[in-house]
Amino acid sequence: MSEPTTADSEGAPTPKRGSKQQRKGLFARMALFLRQMVAELRKVIWPTRKELITYTWVVLVFVVVMAGLIALFDLAMARVVFAIFGE
Repeated sequence: MSEPTTADSEGAPTPKRGSKQQRKGLFARMALFLRQMVAELRKVIWPTRKELITYTWVVLVFVVVMAGLIALFDLAMARVVFAIFGE
């Protein structure tokens, strides 16, 4: 996590006084991030192949239906605009 900070006269954060903990190096922070990321990914409940296929079809059907609705709305609005302003 982040260290508590106080602002100096220029507005830049400075470490609190009495803080014994020094900032870790770049590679140490990257290694910590990767370890935490792997630990979180192990907690994920991954879908089965059947569930994945089902979810994929649901998304594809939804996208096609929404694209059709938007196309119909666009055609209707185009006709209204052409009726009002002419061709």
